[in-house]
Amino acid sequence: MNLIIDIGNTVAKIALFEGASLVDVFYDSNQTLEQLPDICRRRPVERAIVATVIDLTAEVEARLAALPCPLLRLGPDTPLPVENLYETPRTLGYDRMAAVVGASDRFPGRDILVIDAGTCITYEFIDAAGRYHGGNISPGLQMRFKALHSFTGRLPLVASEGRCLPMGKDTETAIRAGVLRGIRYEMQGYIQDMKTKYPELLVFLTGGDEFSFDTNVKSIIFADKFLVLKGLNRILIYNNDRI
Repeated sequence: MNLIIDIGNTVAKIALFEGASLVDVFYDSNQTLEQLPDICRRRPVERAIVATVIDLTAEVEARLAALPCPLLRLGPDTPLPVENLYETPRTLGYDRMAAVVGASDRFPGRDILVIDAGTCITYEFIDAAGRYHGGNISPGLQMRFKALHSFTGRLPLVASEGRCLPMGKDTETAIRAGVLRGIRYEMQGYIQDMKTKYPELLVFLTGGDEFSFDTNVKSIIFADKFLVLKGLNRILIYNNDRI
């Protein structure tokens, strides 16, 4: 069984795969990975991969060192099942690459745009030949709400849940509509622009935040919140003989 450890900015996800099939997902602290020893005791883990976007604490490092199986640490020199055309691979977030690997593995030979709506919103493109061209990074949902509050003198911190009108009728609804509709229009713009150049483009939406698409591109959007985990598992399988 494959053990996938995805350490993000706010939470860690621990997943178990049997081959290419996702078996279970656990959410854990990115500072402790306190559930990891118990997961490994209860499941026959044969190999593992860890990927992180933060500096690991001593406690996390100790738990990784105690794993009962070989561990692959995803880094800029890790062999990948796709061609990476990014000019600075050492600055590329692992989650961005793992997402395109997961999407390309599901639909090989297709042009794909991956939108990952997490702490940040990222837009990644991989072509039908399996070449990752790069992508863009934009502020995420909560980051936008917090920025409007933090960088102004009087605007309140507004929650994403609540009344959302086409045009706000008060400060709260104006901020909520501005952020939510702004993200929606941004995503639609990326999709339409990419489809002009790649008419058969497939679009994947993943990440912790969910958005609805009431547009004519809805039929080409695949929602998969575990796309990064699946991509990490694919990378682990690809490196099976190297760990």
